[in-house]
Amino acid sequence: MSSGTDLDAHLSLLRRRWLVLVGCVVVGGTAALALLRLVPPAYTATAQVLVLPVGAGEQANQVTARHREALNLDTEAQVAQSAVVAARAARTLGIDAVEPVEVAVPPNSSVLLLSVTAADPEGAAARASAYAEAYLAHRRESALTAMARQQEAVLSKLKQVNASIDRVIRQLATLPRGPERAIAVQRHGVLNRQAAGLAVRYDALRTLAVTPGTIITRPVPPAAPSSPSLPLYLGTGLMLGLLAGVAAAYVRDRLDTRLRTPDDVERLTGLPVLSDLSGPRGPGVLHDLASALVAACPGKRLLVTSLPADLYSSSLAEPLAVSAPLVVLDGTDVRDLSRADAAVLLIGLGRVTSRDVAAAARRLAHHDVPIVGAVTATDAVPSFVPLLEPHPPTSLGKLVATGELRAARPGAQDETSPLQALHRRHGRST
Repeated sequence: MSSGTDLDAHLSLLRRRWLVLVGCVVVGGTAALALLRLVPPAYTATAQVLVLPVGAGEQANQVTARHREALNLDTEAQVAQSAVVAARAARTLGIDAVEPVEVAVPPNSSVLLLSVTAADPEGAAARASAYAEAYLAHRRESALTAMARQQEAVLSKLKQVNASIDRVIRQLATLPRGPERAIAVQRHGVLNRQAAGLAVRYDALRTLAVTPGTIITRPVPPAAPSSPSLPLYLGTGLMLGLLAGVAAAYVRDRLDTRLRTPDDVERLTGLPVLSDLSGPRGPGVLHDLASALVAACPGKRLLVTSLPADLYSSSLAEPLAVSAPLVVLDGTDVRDLSRADAAVLLIGLGRVTSRDVAAAARRLAHHDVPIVGAVTATDAVPSFVPLLEPHPPTSLGKLVATGELRAARPGAQDETSPLQALHRRHGRST
């Protein structure tokens, strides 16, 4: 089966079950709007922080297409989201805990975007500002601590070098001229150069200005809530309703076996619908039906089986001025089922299911009676009866559809005319 055929089948199923589909979509949209009203609004404020290198303990960043700065801002973003910064921000606000912060790093920049969502706009702005200040304070404190450790290390090394210089100077005072004195002099020069370098480095550390960064954009209370979002909630609700509607339509279509339209008959039973007489009949419809029955019947006796059996209980018979060389059996005679050459099912739309049709088909197949097709009608419109003309009751239960009665042959009451009608049963019922 081609993909186009599969698509047509799916679309046909959705057209049949459009009420289920539309109902689920409406329910999904309504639930989304109700949830939108129930969810309390939330406000998001954002602070922009320019991060500057402090020089002490700084982690070098690999320069890429995304990061062209020496700072590793991905690491700084993780630091800004750490529990230490959150605790410092909570202490600044004087509260026990603060909402988590979301940090974004714009490409090719040294800026961190710190966003905080809270229940009120002023609280969101205050928390974003507290996070920004706490992050910069933590960064400054970390830089000063690292710088102090470096100063201690350089100072300790400088003291060791100075002690070595003192020992060399004392040694030079006791050494005579010779190779050992020359080595001591060379060592003294090396130590002096080391001491000078350490002294310069120590002075640089002591005079280094720690500038962790600055807040370039202070957070302001947002004018509108950031959530819930009407497009997000409504779109999600409609999409979920659509998916649920499609699934419900498929389940409903698989479980519902009632025959409501001629398409249902062909789809669920596999029988060809020779004619649909459930609605207004146009000119020539009955003539076409009679022609179709004559062409489809392999013999001369056609058994008409009504589903349900009382399909024509409220019908009025109408003659049909179409000749058809068939003897129509309605099943009232006990011999009809055994001598029928073919059968046609008259299906009352909305009153039977595909299981009823399958049971009737099995019963006919058990007696080797092939089914040539189906004729559909409504429960109160006996549209097949116009094919049949009223006839005095006989024990054989045949009905005439031509409107002309043949003279009864002596000793042959059971074969009287080409089409003897179903409507005789209707005449007895009325």
